[in-house]
Amino acid sequence: MSVQNEIRRLAAPDIRARKGGEPIVCLTSYHAHTARIVDAYCDVILVGDSLGMVMHGLETTVPVTLDMMILQGHAVMRGSKRALVVVDMPFGCYEASKEQAFTSAARVMKETGCGAIKIEGGRRMAETIAFLTERGVPVMAHVGLTPQAINTIGSFRAQGRDASDWAPIEADARAVAEAGAFAVVLEAIAEPLGRRVTAQIAIPTIGIGASATCDGQVLVLEDMLGLSPRVPKFVKRFGELGPSIEEAVKTYAQEVRARTFPGPEHVYPMRSTSVSKLPERGKGPSRA
Repeated sequence: MSVQNEIRRLAAPDIRARKGGEPIVCLTSYHAHTARIVDAYCDVILVGDSLGMVMHGLETTVPVTLDMMILQGHAVMRGSKRALVVVDMPFGCYEASKEQAFTSAARVMKETGCGAIKIEGGRRMAETIAFLTERGVPVMAHVGLTPQAINTIGSFRAQGRDASDWAPIEADARAVAEAGAFAVVLEAIAEPLGRRVTAQIAIPTIGIGASATCDGQVLVLEDMLGLSPRVPKFVKRFGELGPSIEEAVKTYAQEVRARTFPGPEHVYPMRSTSVSKLPERGKGPSRA
């Protein structure tokens, strides 16, 4: 009797245990097919609310809804087997109260099957993080630049570039760690501050425009593949798929208009036994 080895999906405690160890690799994904590719190489797949900008052409993440996150979270879970899938909590579904946050988080986890959720905010969200983790919801925190607060901060600008601004960000990171978050995203903060925060707190830091000394890194998949027209300074384009896709579409359109596609190898011929049964032109079907 053969026993098949099942692939065990990583969980929040596995990522928490990586503090100070092998760097944690994280990318975003919003589709089953990209999740299959990312899953082979990443420890964490983030279903980010950046899908509002990447998939729907929105200017910010603010209009993203809980239903949108659940739909794409479910797709990513179907496409992945090994990575911990973390789903972003969109603006407006968790800030009103810790009870609202739990209701929203429970729905996300039950309907998608994901292993954790992510929420933005430091000290102001510490009580909510503690409330969630005590009730079985693993939380990835997010401090520094918090895109959901764009209407109050005014622009997507880097944080902590003056030493006088460090203290609040450090306090935010300590607060979410002490509240029970298993990891924290540090977005768009000065490099020395990213190093400092990583050394100060006991949970893994996941950098995005922070520091190479963070315990892990995350990027938006479409940004690093060259599919996004505008990308932040901290993005390295590891591929240039945009021009390749455009060239493929251009060639397809040319061949359709020239009637060279589809060719004989792309269509279905009749079976030879069926050809003899075709009625002759002008005659009806045989009544034999």
